[in-house]
Amino acid sequence: MNNKTGYPWLKRLTLLVLALLAWLFSQFPYFVETWYSTAIYPWLAAKMRYLLHFIPFSIGDILYAVAALWLIKTVVKLAVKILNKRFDKVYVTGALRRNLNRVLGIYLFFNLAWGLNYDRLGIAYQLKITPQPYDTTELKALTGSLLQKVNGYRAVLARQQRSYPSYQQVFGKATEAYKAVADTFPFLRYTSPSIKRSMYGKAGNYLGFLGYLNPFTGESQVNVTAPPFLLPYVTCHEVAHQLGYGSESEANFTGYLAAKQSSDPFFNYSVYFDLFNYANNELFYRDSLAARANYRQLDTLVKLDMKTYRDYQRRYKNPVEPLIKIFYNNYLKINDQARGIESYNEVVGWLIAYQKKYGHI
Repeated sequence: MNNKTGYPWLKRLTLLVLALLAWLFSQFPYFVETWYSTAIYPWLAAKMRYLLHFIPFSIGDILYAVAALWLIKTVVKLAVKILNKRFDKVYVTGALRRNLNRVLGIYLFFNLAWGLNYDRLGIAYQLKITPQPYDTTELKALTGSLLQKVNGYRAVLARQQRSYPSYQQVFGKATEAYKAVADTFPFLRYTSPSIKRSMYGKAGNYLGFLGYLNPFTGESQVNVTAPPFLLPYVTCHEVAHQLGYGSESEANFTGYLAAKQSSDPFFNYSVYFDLFNYANNELFYRDSLAARANYRQLDTLVKLDMKTYRDYQRRYKNPVEPLIKIFYNNYLKINDQARGIESYNEVVGWLIAYQKKYGHI
């Protein structure tokens, strides 16, 4: 066989076999945890972050822009083919051949660079705690503890009369928070930090995101146009993804472990502000009277921050956001997060399990 003719098929077959092997490996969480997530991945991720951390803008955001332009170009070409009645079997077969290698290559790179972390045992295995179903009494106890924390730290900020730190300071303090928490939990060691301002911050307000990890570059992006009291916890959440915690509930919980360890009360307030909202919203569905009573006990300044957050959400509400949420919801479900976007709220179960084991939050 002519090498020029046979090579594309050999390449396609190789990619297909490697993709199947990656999928097969992902079916064994213990091996993913011990061979990939705590062995290969930390070294690989640190190298990726080191290579890009000195660039002041997000390379990942540029890649997303290029991908979007390529997709638009592809759709336009397809529309032209259809209008010119050239959309036939020959065209379809050729397009499938041309794009199969791309799809397989992206799938492989995604999994090797970060995606396999969706299939690890994760922080439950590392901390030896497992969230269990909880009753309303346990939820009320948790919201009571969080209520005290959020009011206490807001009072500290009021006494200090400090302005909110810049986003650059937040990124630096998030790195310090992970250094502090690594003294207790060494597996949370964060090296070669690469946290960057999202280039799509304003667009992100309309699309409904506060931060995201680019799995292809290892960069964390934070939407710094969001209310400033949200940024510390959002940043710690995105660093948790960089450390290999794929599920949103795990990233929320890991971000909590780091943010509460920070010596900066802005970080302490930010994390308990968000977690109180998660827990009290959950309580509202079970006992709305108790949830409303909790809200009435909030410090006046916390209530003002909640109003600021609600106004921010209303200001950018638009018809596109629900479509983005549907897409992201399905993405999470495909990657073993059965509750989709609602999996963020599962951090409540993690907090109750942690409180039972350590006696505090």
